[in-house]
Amino acid sequence: MLELFQNHIQNKFSFLETSRVLVAISGGMDSVVLANLCHQLNLNFALAHCNFNLRGSESDADEEFVLQLAETLDLEVFVESFDTTVYAYEHKQSIQMAARELRYNWFQELSEQLHFEYIVTAHHADDNLETFLINLTRGTGLDGLTGIPEINDNIVRPLLTFSRQTMEAYAIANELKWRDDSSNASTKYLRNKLRHDVIPVLKDINKNLLQNFQTTLDNLNDTADIVEESLNAVLKRAIISIDNSEIRFKIAEFKKLNNPRAYLHEFLKDYGFSEWHDVLNLLDAQSGKQVFSSSYRLVKDRDIIILSELISEDDNLFFLISKKDAKMSLPIGALCFEEVSKIENTHSNIIYVDESQIKFPLSVRKWQEGDYFFPLGMKGKKKLSKYFKDEKLSLIDKENTWLLCSEDSIIWVIGKRADDRFKVTENTKQILKFEIK
Repeated sequence: MLELFQNHIQNKFSFLETSRVLVAISGGMDSVVLANLCHQLNLNFALAHCNFNLRGSESDADEEFVLQLAETLDLEVFVESFDTTVYAYEHKQSIQMAARELRYNWFQELSEQLHFEYIVTAHHADDNLETFLINLTRGTGLDGLTGIPEINDNIVRPLLTFSRQTMEAYAIANELKWRDDSSNASTKYLRNKLRHDVIPVLKDINKNLLQNFQTTLDNLNDTADIVEESLNAVLKRAIISIDNSEIRFKIAEFKKLNNPRAYLHEFLKDYGFSEWHDVLNLLDAQSGKQVFSSSYRLVKDRDIIILSELISEDDNLFFLISKKDAKMSLPIGALCFEEVSKIENTHSNIIYVDESQIKFPLSVRKWQEGDYFFPLGMKGKKKLSKYFKDEKLSLIDKENTWLLCSEDSIIWVIGKRADDRFKVTENTKQILKFEIK
């Protein structure tokens, strides 16, 4: 196996030979074999062990074993102890999910603080098959059937092509010692039940199960590449704009597709949406119709759909601006003002007002039903709701609109339109320039 592993590293993971590497080690057979192989290849690596404190004295014995192994191999070792049960309770997670999150978060912290370029884990072919079957039994899409990735950002899994049987044979032949996790014998966990009760039966039926499974994964990954190309082509046509707060999609592009629901699912699944019938119905819904996930929403606005993050804000939030402030930080940017001698630069984010017509302190607030102003250049007043409709603002645009006010009068619909009552005239003696940056 050592020769096969060396060839595998040289062919697919040669970057590990010149990198500083962190090897995750539990003390079990898989990770001990990985550590031994990396040591045989003289890789520049250290060990990292998590004590999850889930098995009492067994967990402590695993930690002591890893420390002794590191001393034997003359390796640097890092050990972290976690109260996994408390973490799982506080974060409303299963023990397995909590342990995984704690483990990888700590690995990444070590990687960043101590400049390890890659984190290497001992996942192998049998782990890959178990994960595939778990996803299959729970219901999944193509992503859940393409297997554990060999490289995922800075996490590398160089043993995925090797079976547990091959690794165990290597461990026995080289007289390696390891720790057996007693919890692995329990079939109350789905992974263990598949490992002990299901996969052995499948291997009896087909002796080449793992090899055939790898072929299936290769085929599925090829299919996933084709799907990704198709998705990217549709996205390129459908996306109108992207900024920090929202993505706008052209509805017409989805309606051209034979299966728009499938494309919407692939585009939006990472945003937490689950009511796909409602998402699909947005294509033909009235403007203003919304669909929510826990942290995002989709809004139908005429011939587009807008994806935006849900932001918890107090609708009654407002800011007071004194004449001494000169600058005020707002949710939409920094509002600056200064006295100037003349009007120079005109822009939607800049207005000039007659200082004698305003009264400090000024206020900045969200718009409300019933608000009205006198649009610059027009005679008479206009309700903001009518102004928004005429300007064809989306629901999200309206919700993000702020007003600069003097007492109860609107000076500026910020970034959109100034009020005629405060404009600079030939009689103006002092000019104030307001700018939102």
